Amino acid sequence: MQVILLERVAKLGQMGDIVDVKPGYARNFLLPQGKAQTASDANVKAFEAQKAQLEARNLETKKEAEDLAAKLDGQQFIVIRSASDSGALYGSVTPRDAAETATDAGCSVDRKQVSLINPIKELGLHEMSVKLHPEVSATIVMNVARSMEEAELQASGKSIQELAAEEEAAAEFEIAELFDDIGGAASDDDDEGPVATPEDEA
Repeated sequence: MQVILLERVAKLGQMGDIVDVKPGYARNFLLPQGKAQTASDANVKAFEAQKAQLEARNLETKKEAEDLAAKLDGQQFIVIRSASDSGALYGSVTPRDAAETATDAGCSVDRKQVSLINPIKELGLHEMSVKLHPEVSATIVMNVARSMEEAELQASGKSIQELAAEEEAAAEFEIAELFDDIGGAASDDDDEGPVATPEDEA
């Protein structure tokens, strides 16, 4: 099925290109989303007449997208989630979570614009791609933690595994110090020598 693209579509073509696509892809995605029209003679003529307007509108939306991308790219957003001691999440962080968090922070993002680079199933810093326009995208970082304190430590560059190892080392150190104190107290008792009894004095 031949369609004429009304905007740039990744892996398909630029605005104004007439391309062959599978009928299902055209009917279910390109046509309802307003990304293309069937390439009939009437539609091709109508596109040629509207081309200047469409290009102007595309430039305008691209400029808006670029402004938002400049604000959004590299931003870090904190998501608090429950997780096991090893850092595995009891659930996952979805594009919807990313969109809601970014929107709450003042950057209007729709969940359909967000795509996962890798599934998020553990605590840590994870990148997500945000497609703001067919020609503009940004990368955001989701800081997934169990608490704000943990999120701040992760933001400073420490992983959950490193934090757990540090906590374990600190606990072992405290236990070792405790045993040293107990050992020290026991040897102090020994240094005092035998205690005199009434019989000894008699």
